[in-house]
Amino acid sequence: MTSRSGAATIDEYIAEFPPDTQEVLQQVRGLIRESAPEATETISYAIPTFDLNGRHLVHFAGYDRHVGFYPTGSGIAAFKEELTGYKSAKGSVQFPLSRPMPADLIKRMVEFRLDEVSRTRR
Repeated sequence: MTSRSGAATIDEYIAEFPPDTQEVLQQVRGLIRESAPEATETISYAIPTFDLNGRHLVHFAGYDRHVGFYPTGSGIAAFKEELTGYKSAKGSVQFPLSRPMPADLIKRMVEFRLDEVSRTRR
């Protein structure tokens, strides 16, 4: 995807992609749901977002060649060693569509954020 999505729901967002990419985005969505079943789905910054206790837990997004995963800067820092094989920045990582999604890593990153958000409730 190269243009900003106007989707109002995660289902609408995912539907904007080719079938193969939709499958991967649904997989990532499922991993997040499995790890944080109490989180709520929304669209924020024009991308799929999971919120908990009024705070953003994680975001994800589809692109032509990768899935962007956004567990905040602390989430990236906590898994820095495991992310060395992926392109990453301060608060994001790119998982190539040409490779299997690292399901266990995604789940652990969500669980890390879940613990972080739970400890810092407002």
